[in-house]
Amino acid sequence: MTKHWVAPRFGGSEVLEFVDTEVAAPGPGPGEVTIAVRAAGMNPADTKHTRQGDPADLPVPIGYEVAGVLTVLGPDTTIASGGGAVGDEVLAFRVAGGWTSSLTVPAADVFAKPVGLGFPEAANLLLAGTTAADMLRVTRAAGRDTVLVHGASGAVGVSLLQQLRLLGARVIGTASERGADVVRRFGGEWVAYGDGLEARVRSLAPSGIDVALDCVGTDEAVDVSLAVVADRDRIATIAAQARAAEAGFAAVGGAQPASKAFRDSVRQRLIDLAGAGQLEVPVARTFPLAEAKAAAELLESGHPGGKLALVP
Repeated sequence: MTKHWVAPRFGGSEVLEFVDTEVAAPGPGPGEVTIAVRAAGMNPADTKHTRQGDPADLPVPIGYEVAGVLTVLGPDTTIASGGGAVGDEVLAFRVAGGWTSSLTVPAADVFAKPVGLGFPEAANLLLAGTTAADMLRVTRAAGRDTVLVHGASGAVGVSLLQQLRLLGARVIGTASERGADVVRRFGGEWVAYGDGLEARVRSLAPSGIDVALDCVGTDEAVDVSLAVVADRDRIATIAAQARAAEAGFAAVGGAQPASKAFRDSVRQRLIDLAGAGQLEVPVARTFPLAEAKAAAELLESGHPGGKLALVP
């Protein structure tokens, strides 16, 4: 038996339950591996996606990314990064049901974990990292650009700051005063959101903004992006789908076929960057797996102060 977190009915963190699951014999089949989870990543999408859907999908397993140790490999199976043996440290994304102590997943979604990357950091690298990379793809962000990132101190925002810094772009990042040091630490120029944001952005970038990337979905973020970016093809959001459809700019989501294919293709590159110390994952706090409900409540508050991880 193993225990894992599920949503037995639709809702947020309040509906989550920690349940026993019988481990199916005989174990992973060809193209599958079993991972002893050392850390499970936590993302807003984890409980966002349990709020509605097809009742036939209930109970919904929770958690899209994990890091741990290989315990069993299916026959004639190698992991996505090549090779793989019992005892190897790995990370996996995108998986289903990562909030658990043991998980059998497709080997195509499993990669060797860089030695210098901790389990909580590795378990939180790829959902935010691939989302950020996808936003850069859609808007064609490049080194010559001046980029405005809304919500730059959040998980996707921090990954955007670092990936844009590697491109050589100039980045202006919105955040609260509490997030100002985070924005600066990762190479951005901080600007406070709130009344007068457009004027503050124009003052910082009198020659204009080339690209706007919205990680928060507020009307302010959308309105300012539309006001300061001339080409709507260079605006993207992950949180304001209705406004995007109405105003004619991109709403990026992992379920979109082009986005899913791209995000899958970029996983190894992001892992290599993290292994080289060029892509950091700030982890604010870890929780025991059994306390996932409390951790999810903190995540849903919108102010976790960094990434959270569950540790079995």
